[in-house]
Amino acid sequence: MNKKENQDYLEVLRSVHKNPSASQRDLATELGISLGKLNYLVKAMANHGFIKINNFSKSKKKIDYIYLLTSEGLRHKIRLTRRFMDIKLREYDQLKREIQSIEKDKKDLSK
Repeated sequence: MNKKENQDYLEVLRSVHKNPSASQRDLATELGISLGKLNYLVKAMANHGFIKINNFSKSKKKIDYIYLLTSEGLRHKIRLTRRFMDIKLREYDQLKREIQSIEKDKKDLSK
């Protein structure tokens, strides 16, 4: 999986974990992605065993589904979250060094 796919998976896993009974349309709207892309991501994650898709047995509309994070899905969410945090911390450190360098250059110019 590439960096963008990891980020997409993490966002979907977080949304499903937060609101398992949300429809695909609701999830797509919340995430700001197309319904087709969300459908692709949900199917891929179901194939990997990260989420389980169940339909409501007592629903009058047979298209109502609930998305459940599996234990593997929860582990994957944790791995992706850690990876995301590592990337963001490295980016933060890099930006901090850039700011320090700019401030040093600014001081040197003002002398």
